[in-house]
Amino acid sequence: MDKIAIVGAGMVGEATAQIIARQELCRELMLIDVLGDLAQGKALDIWQAAVESGSDTWVYGGGRAALLEDSELVVVSAGVPRKPGQSRQDVLVTNLPIIDGIMRDIGEHAPDAVVLVVSNPVDVLTYRAWQLSERSRSRVFGQAGVLDTARMKCFIAEETGFSARDISALVMGGHGDSMVPLMRYCTVGSVPLSHFLTPDQIRRIVERTRKGGGEILGLKTHSSAYDAPGVAIAQMVDAIANGRNRILPAVAILEGEYGRSDIAMGVPCMLGDEGLERVIELELNEEERTMFDASADQVARDIEEMKAIVAKL
Repeated sequence: MDKIAIVGAGMVGEATAQIIARQELCRELMLIDVLGDLAQGKALDIWQAAVESGSDTWVYGGGRAALLEDSELVVVSAGVPRKPGQSRQDVLVTNLPIIDGIMRDIGEHAPDAVVLVVSNPVDVLTYRAWQLSERSRSRVFGQAGVLDTARMKCFIAEETGFSARDISALVMGGHGDSMVPLMRYCTVGSVPLSHFLTPDQIRRIVERTRKGGGEILGLKTHSSAYDAPGVAIAQMVDAIANGRNRILPAVAILEGEYGRSDIAMGVPCMLGDEGLERVIELELNEEERTMFDASADQVARDIEEMKAIVAKL
């Protein structure tokens, strides 16, 4: 890609920018924040580090919405992070108007860009971004499942002692306590996970995955996770920028898949040149379907709460 923009120069935006610049996923990378000097300073630091790593990606920063001009992909990571004891939904009231403003800026300055939403609560804000953008679902989607899957792979490696390189995993559903780790699809070296772990061990991994972000937040106390989210975002950016047609979990607007419509949910998708090119619909057993439906019902309630907030604004 020629130009990628990251809106939000917080820790997640900064971590993402470092990886994108170092891996030369674009010719020009723009870091944008309401704190323009902060964004400019971070961009300069990232650029200098990338150059020393052998990258030719130019990195700039600032506070003007016009810096979005000609962006082919916009990563939206702006907003307040969670504090200990908060749920992702607790930051909705603050982050909702921020997303609304960013989508207006994108519409004015980068109307053809693919939009990747990271801000929390990501399921609801992805839906809102799509609602405002009038783009197809292939051009507006969110990041959650790649991060959740990475966390689960860590926990599986820890429990089994096997190399994380050989572990394949998948997490669907809402990004929160109702997420749906699909353990039946988890393998180690193509061998089903159930061959190595007991049902109790697998249940512990599921619960720890669901609370993975909260575990980090509780331990760090002053910030939420940002290194692993940065890597997860960069994986998705790489799949789009290089047209890899990778199957990765993403927060997608469903159009009848899994029996759901008009909702943003984490599902496996194919990411390529055009953004989200295809939703992969898996066959779910009764237990998986029950968990997925419960997660979808929660996201639907959260979206209705968002609509009520918008009506009051």
